Amino acid sequence: MSYKVQKITDPLVLGEGPHWDERAQALYFVSIHEQTIHKYVPETGEHTKTKVNGRVGFIVPVEGKTDQFVVGVERKFIIIQWDGKNNSQAKVVRELFEVDQQTKNRINDGKADPRGRLFAGTMGHEDPPGQFVLESGSLFRLDGAKKITTLVNRVGISNGLAWDETNRAMYYVDSLDKNIRRFDWNPETGDISNNKSVLDFTKTGLPGLLDGGTIDTDGNLWWAIFEGSCIVKVNPNTGKIILKIDIPAKQVTSCTFGGPNYDILFVTTASMTITEEQKPPCGSVFMVTGLGVKGYPNVNFKL
Repeated sequence: MSYKVQKITDPLVLGEGPHWDERAQALYFVSIHEQTIHKYVPETGEHTKTKVNGRVGFIVPVEGKTDQFVVGVERKFIIIQWDGKNNSQAKVVRELFEVDQQTKNRINDGKADPRGRLFAGTMGHEDPPGQFVLESGSLFRLDGAKKITTLVNRVGISNGLAWDETNRAMYYVDSLDKNIRRFDWNPETGDISNNKSVLDFTKTGLPGLLDGGTIDTDGNLWWAIFEGSCIVKVNPNTGKIILKIDIPAKQVTSCTFGGPNYDILFVTTASMTITEEQKPPCGSVFMVTGLGVKGYPNVNFKL
């Protein structure tokens, strides 16, 4: 296999939450600590951004709308309106839910499942960088604006999510748990059960923490390794790493497939100073081509 890793944006502090929008043929993502949402159009190379009022953990387009998105800002799930233009105002359309009100937690990552329900979680307060309040977060499911359900408690850093609709499986990572976990996922209800580990990262011999991830059409997982400078491809049936893609940034945060044929892997990274300064291109968004696999379309939120 001959693949290519290419930088496509300037560095961010904490890039996260990549989502490929088929309608716009654009990648949306966030920079959490800079409190910004971003849009990148590969065909033109145009990169736009705007600020929101708080640390933003993810951005997912709303189904049927070209300019509305569900975002997780601090501890709130909010619908915003943004035209995708540089520094144009992002307006709050409505607030859906607030979670973890008695804590200093924040929402960290979120995605829509194949049926358009939003799954997103929280993480414990971080101060100083790299030091967290343990087991204070949760994973939630939003069934539109009608209902929010707590699915997993005592979470350290709620992170990556991926679904295998054929095998009715959901994969989920709490970064401090150091496992990729598989749940049975009910496509009709969104309920999850039968939690089991498919990769114990402590046994791989690799440095870093599991962060965000995605799945390809062969059922293999692609997961970002924070402080590990790589994406790993994992066979969840065997629990084995079958490919390691080196990324020229230490703090790799997440990835998703996109592009017209869903064969480009977009990778977000960070440039946080935890133990040492992270110099460019750390914090950039990268795209990986030539992998010879495809992903599933990212799903928009059904409000």
